Amino acid sequence: MPKMKTHRGLAKRTKVTGSGEVKRMKAFKSHILNKKSAKRKRNLRKSGLVSDANMKQVKRMLGL
Repeated sequence: MPKMKTHRGLAKRTKVTGSGEVKRMKAFKSHILNKKSAKRKRNLRKSGLVSDANMKQVKRMLGL
């Protein structure tokens, strides 16, 4: 059986923390920014964590 390959697109967009959680950047910050409030844009700058619902698929894609 060949080795599992890492999903390179996901690997470039995420980082694994020391406790095994996966850090990601928030969406909706690339364009059409003038209708979004400053508070909303400021909160989108911060990183988030992958939700528990998606963690199983993400870990499989990263080869964890």
